[in-house]
Amino acid sequence: MNVKIINDKFVEKFGASGEMFTSPGRINLIGEHTDYNGGFVFPGAIDKAMVAEIRLNDTDKVRAYAVDLDDYAEFGLREEDAPTASWARYIFGVCREIQKRGGKIGGFDTAFAGDVPLGAGMSSSAALESTFANALNELFSLGIDRFELARIGQSTEHNYCGVKCGIMDQFASVFGKAGHLMRLDCRSMEFEYFPFDPEKHGYKVVLLDSVVKHELVGSPYNDRRASCERVATVLGQEFLRGATMEQLDAVKDKISEEDYKRARYVIGEEQRVMDVCEALKRDDYETVGARMYETHWGMSLDYEVSCEELDFLATVAKECGVAGSRIMGGGFGGCTINLVKTELYDNFIATVKAKFAERYGHEPKVYSVVISDGARRM
Repeated sequence: MNVKIINDKFVEKFGASGEMFTSPGRINLIGEHTDYNGGFVFPGAIDKAMVAEIRLNDTDKVRAYAVDLDDYAEFGLREEDAPTASWARYIFGVCREIQKRGGKIGGFDTAFAGDVPLGAGMSSSAALESTFANALNELFSLGIDRFELARIGQSTEHNYCGVKCGIMDQFASVFGKAGHLMRLDCRSMEFEYFPFDPEKHGYKVVLLDSVVKHELVGSPYNDRRASCERVATVLGQEFLRGATMEQLDAVKDKISEEDYKRARYVIGEEQRVMDVCEALKRDDYETVGARMYETHWGMSLDYEVSCEELDFLATVAKECGVAGSRIMGGGFGGCTINLVKTELYDNFIATVKAKFAERYGHEPKVYSVVISDGARRM
């Protein structure tokens, strides 16, 4: 991320420099669509981030410039001041959610940009929300704890952006720690860091972007969540968390076949998260990879959030001897995350690029990632 470009644009727009803040995107090794079911997720922050330069302006107006989009918005801090540009609603939503929690904030000037690929399942929106939540907390000395900063980002998605997401993306962006993944219990909000150093054990993590752009707003994402909530209600639970396949089978005649399949995936995924955590304690990356494939096909066949291109990427990965491959993120496009033995890496990338281009007319984008720190002042 070229910080100088952001600073140059900030000074050009607003006359003098401000302070720099950043928050990263994330990967999630396993545990997909479990967060809003009260289950476990296993994310890590990555070395791709949003960066914002911010300076308080002693007014009640926010003046914001999106460098990557070359777009400008100006808005107040009351509910009726909501901007129309979708990117500006993320910043506005963070401001409003802070105010709802009693935080006293005023206007500010900002310019921001990022290298988190948009629509690739690496949570560019959570990175943006976390950047501004953390920055405003510091600049206005609000004393909000880091968990609440993550919840502010989540509430922004719910109330201003139309996505009923869980807490994982914002949590990973705020709490990221270099060289570690985090197992988060989305019901109790307890979490534990797990060392994750695949290269030490002869593996690389690489993301393959199908370049199929997903848009979660108004998508089947919210429908999946509703399916899970219906089954949880039939089971007499708040969430699917902790439900067993035996319990699910016992109520099979009381729910639709579609809802049954959605719940079957979630129950299986909860166990896969635990299996992967135990495997990493043994440095057993082959088991980690096997569970990743199980997750992919569960998301494809039971949860039905895959697409032809993502299934193709996972299939080619298996053919090339890749240890693990799966959809990452909400689905409906975006990336696969792949755990590849180092000696197979070059052949895999060359093969998958060629086969994908032959089938779909373009190559997938390739992103290698490093596990990095979370929201911070630069």
